[in-house]
Amino acid sequence: MKKLITICAMALFSVAAFAAPKTYELTSPNGKFKIAVENGEGLTYTVAYDGDLLIDRSEINMLLTDGTIYGGVQKAPKVTRRTVNQTLPAITYKKAQVVDNFNEMTLKYKAYSVVFRAYDEGVAYRFVSHAKAPFCVESECAEFNFAQDWNAWIPYVRQNEETLVTQYFNSFENVYKYHPVSEYDQTHLSFTPMMVDAPKGRKIVIAEADLMNYPGMFLYNEDGKTTLKGRFAPVPKTLKQGGHNELQMLVPERENYIAAIDGACSFPWRIITVSENDAQMADNDMVWKLATPAEAGKDWSWVKPGKVAWDWWNDWNIYGVDFRAGINNDTYKYYIDFASKHGIEYVIMDEGWAVNLKADLFQVIPEIDLQMLVDYAKERNVGIILWAGYWAFDRDMERVCKHFSEMGVKGFKIDFMDRDDQIMVDFHRRAAEMCAKYNMMVDFHGTYKPTGLHRTYPNVVNYEGVNGLEQMKWSTMEDCDQVLYDVQIPFIRMVAGPADYTQGAMRNATRDNYKDVFSEAMSQGTRCRQLAEFMTFDAPFSMLCDSPSNYMQEEECTKFIASIPTVWDETKALDGKVGEFIVMARRSGEDWYVGALTDWDARDLVIDLSFLPAGNYTIEYYKDGINADRAARDYKKVVEDFTPGKVNVHMAPGGGWAAKITKK
Repeated sequence: MKKLITICAMALFSVAAFAAPKTYELTSPNGKFKIAVENGEGLTYTVAYDGDLLIDRSEINMLLTDGTIYGGVQKAPKVTRRTVNQTLPAITYKKAQVVDNFNEMTLKYKAYSVVFRAYDEGVAYRFVSHAKAPFCVESECAEFNFAQDWNAWIPYVRQNEETLVTQYFNSFENVYKYHPVSEYDQTHLSFTPMMVDAPKGRKIVIAEADLMNYPGMFLYNEDGKTTLKGRFAPVPKTLKQGGHNELQMLVPERENYIAAIDGACSFPWRIITVSENDAQMADNDMVWKLATPAEAGKDWSWVKPGKVAWDWWNDWNIYGVDFRAGINNDTYKYYIDFASKHGIEYVIMDEGWAVNLKADLFQVIPEIDLQMLVDYAKERNVGIILWAGYWAFDRDMERVCKHFSEMGVKGFKIDFMDRDDQIMVDFHRRAAEMCAKYNMMVDFHGTYKPTGLHRTYPNVVNYEGVNGLEQMKWSTMEDCDQVLYDVQIPFIRMVAGPADYTQGAMRNATRDNYKDVFSEAMSQGTRCRQLAEFMTFDAPFSMLCDSPSNYMQEEECTKFIASIPTVWDETKALDGKVGEFIVMARRSGEDWYVGALTDWDARDLVIDLSFLPAGNYTIEYYKDGINADRAARDYKKVVEDFTPGKVNVHMAPGGGWAAKITKK
């Protein structure tokens, strides 16, 4: 049996019979990025920005199980180049149009090609196989050798598993550790996107795109130096039903390869984005641009993202009613009535409507009349979304989609995948495709970060892969500083795409007053922070986390939340600094929405809104109350005339500011 080796470190054959090493260069349209690719004893690349080296000599290759090496010793490639400058329409995205301008260089070899792209905001590469027969990928070398030992925000796998291999099964929920790359914790893998703090205010984010039939990329530092390398979950050899309520497939044993490929294919893009300031990174489109486009000519008009009244975070806690709250018809009719009254498009029925421990979506508990609830909601212009455990959905996917679409259900929230090996990645594609066949939307919860599938299948309206507000049900302040996390993820996690964060808490707490309460959860930070998160976070499918009863006690805030769109014509990151504050502006039609968040420091900002078209406006804004540092729910609403210009904003510790600007 051939000994398994790490290809990045393996000795390659002599190159005497081949051409001398040669370097091929590619620059971005604005000339600031330069990729230098050396073809010699293998393939290596460097990345410079505005003359400064950011990524030093880094090796890239793929080892197949038959010994073939993509990126090994080879003759000089055939090199082709092209330039693309186009504007792309976007569906269910944070902007209606995306500028797609890049220079591309393809190194073509006999069995494969390597494609490099340079955009003004980053660079990327991918392998492309020309194989005509099936093959297996034993390992991939994807190196990111930073030019210096810079600090990084590293999202480690939080599960304390015994080995790195067992960490491939995880919830993909994380917080960030900030320290030099060389001090990487070698007991843990880490996720992408990951951010590096480079000189001159620059930020580097490592990400991936167009992940379709291949494992997702983790990162790892194996030698305590400045290089991070990709790690990939091997293909499951055996699967065993188990995990949460028997809804997961556990992996007792794995193969000695990471992917089985049918033939010619394109592998995922490896992305290095760079920003000159922090705010630029909060509005980066590279993952979306590098994803496979949606099928040309296909009608996606039935995909209608929106806001969702959610039951699980608030533990079905409603009050002031004459029935027992819980997972039953009366409770869900109450949620539906609330959504209908406030123009909230959907109600989700989260875990509990199907019989527990059966992994069977056709076994509905006797307290629920599902068809009646779907019909009741339809009469009130509300759609029903059903929660589905992964295995309960996958084991009979088409029957599930057909049955519930015929019933009138609008989509699924699929949960507890907790893997990104090849089999699970392909499940996401299959689920998106099957849901699209039956005109159903899908929200992937309990899963890895987005990699562009929401462009390929616009009915994919959200992903988790984030340490969302649900953590407040069980996390202490020591376990999770959510206020700090909130001003990190717009610059890091959301480079990948939207996040099912589930904001909108009406019970708000200062740092000193916060306590984790499972059945009546509260948020860290102020009321205005929760309002602003509907603008600062990207979420086409936005779940309102709190109880309808609480919202109806806070009609002013609820009305404002209900008015906020979830898909945008334009997005602008106005200002920000990772871990300190963020200011985002988004446009829908002629209306602009602006949200700002701060960390635990009170903060005064001058927000420049002079970019708005000239004219007369009305601004409706919500600011932290004078006592918000003591009672986090304290806020003040102001409505006044507005002329585009600068706005002075004060935020309390853990605070926020939220505004709607309407043209007269």
